[in-house]
Amino acid sequence: MNLPPASDFANARPVQGHDLPTARVLGLPVVDATTERTVEALLEGGARSVVFLNAHCANLRARKPAYAAALARADMVLPDGIGVELAGRMTGTRLTENLNGTDFTPALLRRAAQRGLSVFLFGGAAGVAAAAARRLAVTIPGLRIAGTRDGFDGAQDETAAIDAINASGADILLVAMGVPQQELWIDRNLDALAPQLVLGVGALFDFLSGRVRRAPQPVRKARLEWAWRLAMEPRRMAGRYLVGNATFLARAAANALRVAGPDAVAKRALDITLSAGLVLLLAPLFLVLAGLIRADSRGPVFFRQTRVGQNGRPFTMFKFRTMHVDAEARLAEIRAMSDREGVCFKSRHDPRVTRIGRLLRRSSIDELPQILNVLFGQMSLVGPRPALPSEVAAYPTRALERLAARPGITGLWQVSGRADIGFDKMIDMDVAYVRSRGVLLDLVLLALTARAVISGRGAY
Repeated sequence: MNLPPASDFANARPVQGHDLPTARVLGLPVVDATTERTVEALLEGGARSVVFLNAHCANLRARKPAYAAALARADMVLPDGIGVELAGRMTGTRLTENLNGTDFTPALLRRAAQRGLSVFLFGGAAGVAAAAARRLAVTIPGLRIAGTRDGFDGAQDETAAIDAINASGADILLVAMGVPQQELWIDRNLDALAPQLVLGVGALFDFLSGRVRRAPQPVRKARLEWAWRLAMEPRRMAGRYLVGNATFLARAAANALRVAGPDAVAKRALDITLSAGLVLLLAPLFLVLAGLIRADSRGPVFFRQTRVGQNGRPFTMFKFRTMHVDAEARLAEIRAMSDREGVCFKSRHDPRVTRIGRLLRRSSIDELPQILNVLFGQMSLVGPRPALPSEVAAYPTRALERLAARPGITGLWQVSGRADIGFDKMIDMDVAYVRSRGVLLDLVLLALTARAVISGRGAY
């Protein structure tokens, strides 16, 4: 089976000639990048039309074909809110950042001001765009306001509105008519607009003008803005945040089931149930081991290392520390001691391993903190072992197929001899698992893992 390079597994594609990655969420290619990187791409001409996707937008998209078509034609879709993040996680996608419009757009405008670019504000009730412009002029020094126009009387004559926008010479156009009107307006008129960047920004002008209060930063960081909104506007928001979010989550779960299939959903349910139970059961043991590790050698209790997960996405893997703190720096000088052929280093007499570390490795207890990775959705109880980025970079093509599954704490390799098995044979086993994985196979391998741990075969 011929597969693309590991980086292609992230479901990424370039946006308008730029290298911004995207991930498919609810069927749309949503930008999967930081605010800074996205802002730079937009100001360098990475897209003309930009829209945001949140839970409310997704609900409307399911009911309104014209709006769904407008979203599909937009040059860039940005993730807005915890709902979209959760929908992505349901299908194994962890978005880099939440690019919500009320935070992202000011960041974009600050960078635009540094470049001497101008902005036109179009939308909102009478006087709202002008009030928002005054606020921006105060909070973003140097920002050039090319003009404003309300989204009610000022939007009735589309030709006049477009002529006013184009005559202003604005580089950026913000359209705040609310969803879905603003996206439909942009989709309908984009070809006639002169600004090089057009964004649909929803209620941003209402926030900037003070008509609607924004949740404080600590509340936004705690992901409790929905509660804040309900408290501020209970009647208007009750339907959107309570009924709407429940509808969205049901739709996102149905989409995840359709994308992943019932076997994948059952496997994830098994992972969550067992890992949550094990965390509670093993908490006292973790405390004892933490004391032993700290007493044996200086350094942290846990070893954190970047590994390559499903579809080539990196994540931080946890283990109990079994080596001295300078182990990474000493790897090059002892690489010739490896007992395994291939790109993966493994040595039975590794001098970097501590005294308590040898006992933890022999019993495989050092792997137990990865239960947290399973609970977080980065790993599975059963699957191919997560590799280092340097190892994946050296993979032969056939080895890349092992990245198609979520990495596991245990698997065919572990129950068949672990480090006594060479690299090529390990890849054969991992590929075989990827092609036949399921809940029944996982249960069998978990049972065999207990036997392998007791025997200690291949563990060092």
